[in-house]
Amino acid sequence: MPSSMTGFARNEQQQPFGTIIWELRSVNHRYLETNFRLPEAQRLFEPKLREIIRNKLSRGKLDVSFSLQLQHSADTLGINQALAQQVMVAANTLASEGNCSPVNPLELLKWPGVIAESKIDQDELSKIALAQFEATVDQLQSSRRREGEELAQFIEQRLQSISEQVSHVRKIMPSILQAQRQKLQERIKDLQVELEPERLEQEIVLLAQKADVDEELDRLDTHVNEVRRTLKDKKPIGRRLDFLMQELNREANTLSSKAIVTDTTAAAVELKVLIEQMREQIQNIE
Repeated sequence: MPSSMTGFARNEQQQPFGTIIWELRSVNHRYLETNFRLPEAQRLFEPKLREIIRNKLSRGKLDVSFSLQLQHSADTLGINQALAQQVMVAANTLASEGNCSPVNPLELLKWPGVIAESKIDQDELSKIALAQFEATVDQLQSSRRREGEELAQFIEQRLQSISEQVSHVRKIMPSILQAQRQKLQERIKDLQVELEPERLEQEIVLLAQKADVDEELDRLDTHVNEVRRTLKDKKPIGRRLDFLMQELNREANTLSSKAIVTDTTAAAVELKVLIEQMREQIQNIE
């Protein structure tokens, strides 16, 4: 079944040292492109993260964000007294000069570096975070597959409509050619022109050849069957489906150019509409 390139996954897990949060968002893209938003201390994760993504995804623009919320307790909360004192002196100096109000101790704690972060084992953090990230990518894949199944149903409905249009044209073509034969004979009669039966038959054969769309209808059926077969493939299929849409559209254009009555023209237009609807959705398939 196809997978969409659009998906979302969020994985939040509580650990003894704090909370790890991974968030993944993906949209359609011609290739696989990944953007990371990682804290500076976790930049070392990036090569391994890219490897995990390459092993699981083939296309899509992916945004990856990582958040680590350390847990502080009464016995682990550390205050950088020297820095706090420097900030307090500077704030009080400004306050005495009338440039600002006295500093609030709670505001002082928000100053970067005043509260010393708890020291954690980076190897342990890396092991836990990477395992959680891989699970998050699996969630994203599940989300993309669910949407891909819906897209496959949408495409199947359009394929069925295309098959109905092809069957309709096949059914009416003999009567169309017979009507054109009669119309040609009536024109010759109205013009009061004498034509040998062989010459008349030649003109009718030429008309039939110009209007013959059996080959185009056969290729439309073949392409429809190939799209259905491709939808069942477990590999990434987006590019192949896009190619098949081009082939379907080419046959619909040829059918339109050979149309000699409004019925076949209308069928060709309807085919183009159905193919375009599929093409728009296929842009989202991996």
